[in-house]
Amino acid sequence: MLEQLLEFVVNHWVLSLIWAVLLILLIKTEGARGGAAVSNAQATALINNENAKVLDIRSRDDFLAGHLPNAINIPSKDLQIRLSELNAYKDENLIIVCKSGTTAGAIGTILNKQGFTKLHKLRGGILEWKGNNLPLVKG
Repeated sequence: MLEQLLEFVVNHWVLSLIWAVLLILLIKTEGARGGAAVSNAQATALINNENAKVLDIRSRDDFLAGHLPNAINIPSKDLQIRLSELNAYKDENLIIVCKSGTTAGAIGTILNKQGFTKLHKLRGGILEWKGNNLPLVKG
């Protein structure tokens, strides 16, 4: 298998080079989209050591069922009309939390365009946080 891959790369080096460049660009673009993805441990360190703020973009009901301590809840559908509530955090670390980690990037992109400079996305969202038995606040 490896021999066939190497043979292909040697025989089609231009295609292989183009593929590698596109892969690197895709990874770079996705990584920068809406902030860097952070693990639960990295998020905890940002909160404890750098006073990072947590923005929970899930619905109010989901938020009340369990959220990270001291999180700010602005559902993604309300972000545009409630954006001014976040202006005080433009230059602070802001961790965006959604249900599974899939929609935080889109919200991060919006915030980035609004001048937020230190954005992070919680990898795996609240589901991974719960899955690791990390603390949640109800209510």
